Amino acid sequence: MVSTDRHGFASDNNSGAHPKIMDAIIKANQGHVIAYGDDPYTQSACKKFEEVFGKGTQVYFVYNGTGANVVSLQAITSSFNAIICAQTAHINEDECGAPEKFTGCKLLTLPSSDGKIRVKQVEPLLHILGNEHHAQPCAVSITQATELGTVYRPEEIKAITTFAHDHGMRVHMDGARICNAAASLGLGLREITRDVGIDILSFGGTKNGLMFGEAVVIFDTELARDFKFIRKQSTQLASKMRFIAVQFETLLSDELWLENARHANEMARLLANEIKDIPGVEITQSVDINALFVKLPREIIPRLQEESFFYVWDEGQSIVRWMTSFDTTEEDIEAFVKLLKKHLASV
Repeated sequence: MVSTDRHGFASDNNSGAHPKIMDAIIKANQGHVIAYGDDPYTQSACKKFEEVFGKGTQVYFVYNGTGANVVSLQAITSSFNAIICAQTAHINEDECGAPEKFTGCKLLTLPSSDGKIRVKQVEPLLHILGNEHHAQPCAVSITQATELGTVYRPEEIKAITTFAHDHGMRVHMDGARICNAAASLGLGLREITRDVGIDILSFGGTKNGLMFGEAVVIFDTELARDFKFIRKQSTQLASKMRFIAVQFETLLSDELWLENARHANEMARLLANEIKDIPGVEITQSVDINALFVKLPREIIPRLQEESFFYVWDEGQSIVRWMTSFDTTEEDIEAFVKLLKKHLASV
């Protein structure tokens, strides 16, 4: 078994919770409050979201990222609809068919070498609108940052949302790493969501220092009308919601979200700089956030994994994924690069 003493590079899900988040949970663990969100902690957290995203923002806390995506997509679709997304999208590749199961919708996936989709790819799919023999495109789902670690610029998002709205569709953003994307762009969270036309956002926290819990952030108030029923029916209503809410309020206070994300991103850039000139190592994607996609000699991958586990992204091309976290240190990177060089020397 790989030692847990050293911070690894398998996933930012593998990190613990930030000390300030732990403190917030402990402080909230006092006495009794009304369950299911009708408590002062949840109400205070909702006000914090309004401060960050603007007046009228509606927020609903859920257990996990798949749950956030599923209930978000349920809110903007009917079972005869289709959802357009990148082939690499988490809702397509990594959610065990949950979006299709709970929405009843068909996913229309688009190829993408960088994880992004473009309007020119979406437009040809709309020829089936009105044809009763086909699932009707109703929603576009984009991921920010993408599963390949790249970031949509605001103008790219605006182009998609404008096109979608002009054709009667809504746009969902899977923001599992929205904080890392905003930090990379040097922009606020509102500037890459509400201000560029996103209708509903899955706001990720566990990859950026939370212990558990995600949030669905609704900017189109019409979508909030029945959302509490969708959340309940989808088994995402937490009884002791205060423990999710206080984490998010802490994350959004004093720019902890930015501090954590910025550090994780900086550590990824440091790792990239340390390996970019090593023979036999090729970085295959732009290092925009806290993710590196790296092509390695196939034979060293299992040996390197034994000492510091990580995931193979593309078996055929021998591409692996390395993720940094809010708690990654320079010493972690130094030790990992040393291991990498040792195994490369044996090839």
